[in-house]
Amino acid sequence: MTLPSCRFCDAPLEHMVVDLGSTPLANNYLSHDQLREPEAVYPLRAIVCTQCWLVQTDAMVSAESIFSHYAYFSSYSASWVEHARQFTVMARERFSLTNASQVVEIASNDGYLLRHFIDAGIPVLGIEPATNVADVARAAGVPTENRFFGAETARDLVSRGLAADLLVGNNVFAHVPDINNFVAGLSTALKPDGVISLEFPHLLQLMENKQFDTIYHEHFYYFSLLAVETVFARHGLKLFDVEELATHGGSLRILGCRADSQAHPIGPGLAKVRADEAAAGLDRLESYAAFQASIEPIRRDLNAFLQQAKTDGKSVAAYGAAAKGNTLLNFCGVTTDLIAYVVDSNPHKQNHYLPGSKLPIHAPQKMAETRPDYVLILPWNIKDEIVAAHDIKAWGGQFVVPVPALAILS
Repeated sequence: MTLPSCRFCDAPLEHMVVDLGSTPLANNYLSHDQLREPEAVYPLRAIVCTQCWLVQTDAMVSAESIFSHYAYFSSYSASWVEHARQFTVMARERFSLTNASQVVEIASNDGYLLRHFIDAGIPVLGIEPATNVADVARAAGVPTENRFFGAETARDLVSRGLAADLLVGNNVFAHVPDINNFVAGLSTALKPDGVISLEFPHLLQLMENKQFDTIYHEHFYYFSLLAVETVFARHGLKLFDVEELATHGGSLRILGCRADSQAHPIGPGLAKVRADEAAAGLDRLESYAAFQASIEPIRRDLNAFLQQAKTDGKSVAAYGAAAKGNTLLNFCGVTTDLIAYVVDSNPHKQNHYLPGSKLPIHAPQKMAETRPDYVLILPWNIKDEIVAAHDIKAWGGQFVVPVPALAILS
């Protein structure tokens, strides 16, 4: 098996963290006509670089083929929209943003976050590579440019007087194959005392809570604070604070600026997360070696549960046509033989089929129509939101969560 070189430091990648087999793209939802066509599959494996400690997947697929048309719309998660609103309130206060400031969001999706700055009278610009999603944002009144972000885009923004006082990127940092070009763009697009705010799932939480299903081709990287500080330093940037978040099963919000800026005092989060990662051994190879074995019980237990439900004549549906769910189902080999369908509130996914497993995607009302005995929650990170919104107990149904261990919710 040939392994690539590190996309940050070019060191040879020799140490596998996990191999999830060959799977289709997690967000490549299928039309009815595509069911009859063979699906393209690609190896899905995460590897750690022992020079910079950046965990990364193989770059098997181009970003353009993944993100030029995208099925994920942020506004369909109420909890995520509220998370974004709270961030905008914090940012306005902490960084003294006014109508003379400029906020730029990278991978701004459908404008779910920037609209809160607009309501406060703060100038914004979204950079969104997916044409269909950018169209939705513009239709909602959010200024959005349909392009990928990197050093060239950053130079263009600065030449047009659009350097950022606040440069935001939520759940995009893992999606950029050329990490050096992207971070160089962050440095270029920033005003001298401007702030970078990036959010991404924390590698420490992924490993400790066996969140292997957050690994898919669209995520090129799985970040520790250790690796991010190394990447930032190469491009003349530094971190001045970090916040631990509950989103996506445990994320970090890093706050950074230019290395020569003295405008932002060091916050307490940096020392805390650095210490946590050191205690977990994220700078030691042996800490990564047992991850593959640690996730095998999840596959075993989910398949055993679904097989027993079938034997007992119980019906099973799934909730949430999420990318992480596709990694889970394909790793476990689950198809419509064991789960009848999946529901999702996003109409852009409805009337399609999940890649690999080929589960049909319906609107959530389908559950009330068919009354399944069990509903497997695939986006377990928003399980509380899902349980609160759907009373399946009315017909004796029970929700089931697969990660980090199979649990039937009472």
